[in-house]
Amino acid sequence: MSDEPTALSMAKMQREVGVAEFFARNRHLLGFDNKRKALMTTIKEAVDNSLDACEEAGILPEISVEVVDMQNDRFRVIIEDNGPGIVKKQIPRIFASLLYGSKFHKLSQSRGQQGIGISASLLYGQMTTGRPAKITSRIGKGHDAHYYELKIDTKKNRPDILKEDVVEWNKEHGTRIEIDLEGSYQQGGQSIDYYLKQTAIVNPHVTIIYTNPKAEQIIFPRATEEKPKPVKEIKPHPYGVELGMLQDLLKFSESRTLQSFLMSEFSRVGGGTAKQICENASLLPNTKPKQISRDMAESLMDGIKKTKIIMPPTDCISPIGAELLEKGLRKEINAEFYTTVTRTPSVYRGNPFLIEAGIAYGGEQRADQSIRLLRFANRVPLLYQQGACSVTKSIIQTQWRSYGLNQSQGALPIGPCTLVIHIASVWVPFTSESKEAIAHYPEIIKDIKLALQECGRKLGSYVSKKKRVGFELEKRSFIEKYIPHVSEALKELLELKDKDEEKIKELLEVILEKQRGKLDSMEFDKTKNVDFDEDFANIGKDAKEPNDASEEQPSENKENNDHKTTEENKDDKKKDNQVKLK
Repeated sequence: MSDEPTALSMAKMQREVGVAEFFARNRHLLGFDNKRKALMTTIKEAVDNSLDACEEAGILPEISVEVVDMQNDRFRVIIEDNGPGIVKKQIPRIFASLLYGSKFHKLSQSRGQQGIGISASLLYGQMTTGRPAKITSRIGKGHDAHYYELKIDTKKNRPDILKEDVVEWNKEHGTRIEIDLEGSYQQGGQSIDYYLKQTAIVNPHVTIIYTNPKAEQIIFPRATEEKPKPVKEIKPHPYGVELGMLQDLLKFSESRTLQSFLMSEFSRVGGGTAKQICENASLLPNTKPKQISRDMAESLMDGIKKTKIIMPPTDCISPIGAELLEKGLRKEINAEFYTTVTRTPSVYRGNPFLIEAGIAYGGEQRADQSIRLLRFANRVPLLYQQGACSVTKSIIQTQWRSYGLNQSQGALPIGPCTLVIHIASVWVPFTSESKEAIAHYPEIIKDIKLALQECGRKLGSYVSKKKRVGFELEKRSFIEKYIPHVSEALKELLELKDKDEEKIKELLEVILEKQRGKLDSMEFDKTKNVDFDEDFANIGKDAKEPNDASEEQPSENKENNDHKTTEENKDDKKKDNQVKLK
């Protein structure tokens, strides 16, 4: 028996876990927990990156999405954009290194955040098919188009370059990525088709050309030539800084005095505000930042809390806008009543955010089911984990009975209604790395509820008016029922002619309308909404729409069902139908 202490033998087994190695084993954290979802997540990450790159470069995006069925649950995903392209030396690190990107360290609205998404898609494809990703990119006319075949070294989280070349490419600038992966294609509420349709609705400046695994082409043309308002990067707001973060900022600051540190490192802090913070913290303004101890940093935190500082600037976020949001609703849903609202910006943990909400009521929607909910974050559709999202909690906590909808305790309201919620922020607080649900911050829940209440009051007015008109029509129908009998009786009493009887009927109807007032028609007119596009609305609705319960089914069941759908549609995949939606 060895005399070596147990702790020493245990120490020999301990070693560092690589980031890529960790996520390769825990890919469900990134949204790759079943085949269908993995295929959709890969496309989502690539499209989000393309949109961010184009908007940052001031280019109207044109994105091509092609999904090729290679049989046996294998698919090839090809995404191509007209963005600014990627510098040669950055291509391997951007696509084959987790937690590498430009968006994590800056505070401005963007779809990507952590620098994980597209490299995680490459990692999933590598793990399930063993094949490298193929990337082509060019930064402008007169520059070479660089081609790479890449894998990720999971032990060291760095690119493994299998091939590097200069190729001929017909684009002046842009990026193309090709990934082979294991997946499952199925239409419905959480499909690629549905995701791209929702993306086109909240990004009206983008053109998307989509070819699905059945070789059918769908074109989502841009609805406007106007680019989104450019967003500006801001510095952290003092109210959102925690003690540890403050200590790090002080440690690495190049400022010579505490006052200049506060002015240079934070937004909304001028000379007067910086002096006030120092005074409230009982610290000298000319104290050197590197000499601030932990206790002094805590005093500085207290000084910040005691000082009145104006809210962060809002030019770092770009909302959709109430008008465009309503236009998107009208294109998707043929309803009888629409209302949208864009709230004024608010702050959580020092991060600016803005809530937009919309309601489409009545029309061709079913009245005996729970409302339909559309969630978006920084113009990206959120298709999974609806029950875990703060948006759902906010809706449940709103009293919808007062707005004309039925609602059971702790449940979504029931009625012919669609709700849309969009949050725009410099840092959307997702519940996990897969970015599927928004965290339950009280400030966010409060603002969502205020937006819903604002829309709800308008809905309540419409529903009440519709009920009043219905009651009035019912009363009038009773009176109108006896008009022929009254005119006939008067004819007999006064010995009038038949034409006089008809005249009496007309006069009685005029008197009825004069006494009861003229009514506006509240009947639903299918042709009234000229923006509604039935072909567009039906995209992604060919299959039975899954709900939260179906999301939680074991992945094996889902994959078997997806495989069955693929087998049934093999013959259809030979067709090359093209549908252009105008």
